[in-house]
Amino acid sequence: MTHLIQDLVFESANRFSDKEALVYQRNRLSYADLAREIGLVRECLLALGLDRGERVAVYLEKRIEAVTSLFGAAAAGGAFVPVNPLLKPEQVVYILRDCNVRILVTSAERLKLLVEVLPQCHDLHAVIVTDRAEAATSVPGLTVVSWNEVVTAGKPDGRAVLHHATDADMAAILYTSGSTGKPKGVVLSHRNLVAGAASVSQYLKNSPDDRILSVLPLSFDYGLSQLTTAFRVGATGVLMNYLLPRDIIDALKEEKITGLAAVPPLWIQLAQLSWPKDIPLRYITNSGGAMPRATLDLLRNVLPNAAVFLMYGLTEAFRSTFLPPEEVDTRPDSIGKAIPNAEVLVVREDGSPCAPGEPGELVHRGPLVSMGYWNDKEKTGERFKPVPCREPGLTIPELAVWSGDTVRMDEAGFLYFIGRRDEMIKTSGYRVSPTEVEEVVYGTELVGEVAAVGVPHPVLGHAIVLIATPRAGLKAADDALLAACKTHLPAFMLPSRIEYREGSLPRNPNGKIDRKRLAQELHDIFMEPGA
Repeated sequence: MTHLIQDLVFESANRFSDKEALVYQRNRLSYADLAREIGLVRECLLALGLDRGERVAVYLEKRIEAVTSLFGAAAAGGAFVPVNPLLKPEQVVYILRDCNVRILVTSAERLKLLVEVLPQCHDLHAVIVTDRAEAATSVPGLTVVSWNEVVTAGKPDGRAVLHHATDADMAAILYTSGSTGKPKGVVLSHRNLVAGAASVSQYLKNSPDDRILSVLPLSFDYGLSQLTTAFRVGATGVLMNYLLPRDIIDALKEEKITGLAAVPPLWIQLAQLSWPKDIPLRYITNSGGAMPRATLDLLRNVLPNAAVFLMYGLTEAFRSTFLPPEEVDTRPDSIGKAIPNAEVLVVREDGSPCAPGEPGELVHRGPLVSMGYWNDKEKTGERFKPVPCREPGLTIPELAVWSGDTVRMDEAGFLYFIGRRDEMIKTSGYRVSPTEVEEVVYGTELVGEVAAVGVPHPVLGHAIVLIATPRAGLKAADDALLAACKTHLPAFMLPSRIEYREGSLPRNPNGKIDRKRLAQELHDIFMEPGA
């Protein structure tokens, strides 16, 4: 039985030794090869003095060394910290300092960017560089090890002492995007990660025949999940750092991909491209926000044989719900029901259950609930609270994640996302969900991307502002868009202003449109003279 995250690979290596496990560009590793390289990284980390539970940060784009370092850190008894490769040195150093990283794995090029700020990381004592020794940058006070020293050390001899581990031990810390304030480190146990892989692979019906394309950051729980799910069933994970959405479509065909996961902004871009007819996709998944109905319809048209899984999750509990593909026609706006081995509740502020159709907070309980926020007792206490409506005879409290998201449940038990409490726009005395406004705008098919944000207004409290990009082949048309909105939205939900921008809207590190950044940019537009 699989208890630890590294065992997802080791056990598949026992069952599918010669089967392709991981692909990156022209490099292809079998499960036996992958298990061996993870073992070599483990031995190197232990030789560098990594102690039980100590953190190993991996600051790399998606590549084989990134994967073997993540799983090697777990195999050595440490906890891995994937750092989004888009982050700047100051942001990277914040993470390294916040969770007291002991060993950093990065490239020589990235290390050069960090040299001036790494002295701020007082707990860091070693850097593993994924380049030849002569390409590595020396860092005063730190041991620098080249990747050649890791992979040419020979077969792991087991002389280093392995730390005893259980599935309750810390396995990883994933940092949220931190669109407001500093990012928070969500601590995940081995149990969280293994249970998540088991649950997702169950409802996606993954098998060794699947080939899953990994295009999302490994620092994003949804991105990491593509690998853990693949490794659990002996499928193949294909790593990709794409420049253009068209590159993804090319890779789907070339690598005979059967499973693709993406977030709404990427699906919006992909849906507007032409697709070849012989794409072998068996399924696609969406999380990280609602997929616009127009985008869903376009994708189903170009991928008639692919099952569509609409999902909802949060880093603090990995994945919470999914909508079975057979329900998409009748409930395209639903986020589904709880995934296997999880329970999702909808409750009022006092913890009592909501009636069908009544908006309330989504609360998630079960083995996917994480261990809280690293070194942040206050925020952990705000988000991780006892399960409501529990048997009074149970004296040890079970903690659940109180999501901060407002949802409703229909009579059949299907859930519908309304909005995040901290993103709801309070305008003219009403609370408006930006997602609901955006859904209507996407339905007009007049925009490529759109974000609805609330901006301070002297009369309305907050005014709704739309920031959009023109749809391919169309010109920006404020009047036409506003007229279409008036057909489908009440007056209090109409935008007070529409702004068009060229190119893509700004993203947070997880690839989602960054509403908070846009709201900050426009914060004073109605307070200026003549606004």
